[in-house]
Amino acid sequence: MLQISRKFEYGLHAVTYLSTKGLDRVVTVKEMASDIGISQEFLSKAMQSLKRAGIAKSVQGVKGGYSLGRNPTQITVIDIAIAIEGTLHLMRCASKGSCEISSSCHHQGYMNSLQQKIQDLMSNTTVESLLKKFVD
Repeated sequence: MLQISRKFEYGLHAVTYLSTKGLDRVVTVKEMASDIGISQEFLSKAMQSLKRAGIAKSVQGVKGGYSLGRNPTQITVIDIAIAIEGTLHLMRCASKGSCEISSSCHHQGYMNSLQQKIQDLMSNTTVESLLKKFVD
């Protein structure tokens, strides 16, 4: 069945966590991992991807760590997913030329529609709206 990667899940948790701390608050990976209850090593890898995408900023030094790189109203779930996973492909036929049965497939249109609906939901969900909808 469909399952998101742990790295994406950790990245989503990290961004929502940082969002609750405010734009300027710097938090260590150790503190985040402890507060969220996830692996520090795996979270560190997700944070590097989020930093490269500009979703998070890193601060070096004794009081270093990560802070949010953009306002939560400007970060969508799909931004996080692409930062962590790259281009999203729910199934092989979404990447042109990589499915050996595409010429005889009777449900390629349905599968592409399913992927588009998932991507639309992720594109239309900001971190701020995610927090408001499920925290309030």
